[in-house]
Amino acid sequence: MQPIGIFDSGYGGLTVFRSIADKMPQYDYIYLGDNARAPYGNRSFETVYEYTLECVEWFFEQGCPLVIVACNTASAKALRSIQQNDLPDLNPENRVLGVIRPSAEIIGEYTQTKKVGILATKGTVTSESYLKEIANFYPDIQVFQHACPLWVPFVESGDYKSDAVDKIIQQDIEQLFKQDANIDTVLLACTHYPLLKDKIEKYLPGNVKLISQGPIVANSLVDYLQRHSTLDNRITKTGFKAFYTTDDVKDFEEHATTFFGEAVKAQHVHLEL
Repeated sequence: MQPIGIFDSGYGGLTVFRSIADKMPQYDYIYLGDNARAPYGNRSFETVYEYTLECVEWFFEQGCPLVIVACNTASAKALRSIQQNDLPDLNPENRVLGVIRPSAEIIGEYTQTKKVGILATKGTVTSESYLKEIANFYPDIQVFQHACPLWVPFVESGDYKSDAVDKIIQQDIEQLFKQDANIDTVLLACTHYPLLKDKIEKYLPGNVKLISQGPIVANSLVDYLQRHSTLDNRITKTGFKAFYTTDDVKDFEEHATTFFGEAVKAQHVHLEL
């Protein structure tokens, strides 16, 4: 088995996994949620880097030639260092990809006003990764960020359907649009946030496009593998899926089924805490 590895600090990456599996059902996959150490959003760059590198090494040990870091915080705080500094020593033939660049590459196709809003964790906002990446592709686009530190805990706890979440979401969206009322495109720059999509849309102006990352990352991955046939040929294709968590298996299965959209059976893996 040489599956594609998909990694997140918790459950959110399953929304990306779902889109990838729907687009590429023939491929083999391993998913790892580092739930025991989640959320990553408020942790330091050094800690997120250490955790992410450890998980990437674990994927390589499982035979994965390609790892998708389906976590915006880890993509923002750890991906570049791993790609540039660690991958040449770990396995220069393997690849580690994130979710920020694919989103930045296509964001200009959605906006007419050239004003884009980013809703993300504190860690992703602080990193300014989206500001830098979008500027590389679309220097004429203005990017406005807002951190939503309570959204991930609500989603992870399963309380995201409660009415109490609505007021918090409304306040966060108001804070974003206070920066500029002409924002016409909002990117959910955290893979947990699609579960809040219905609530978010209630408080967005009617003309605003709301974008989730799953389909974007899936389309980007298809294109990437078409352009890198040597890597694609290394990945096994039997439709196999496996799920791992660093925390309680039963709890993971219960929540993961909601995120992934079908019943999930998981196994526990111990990483250094």
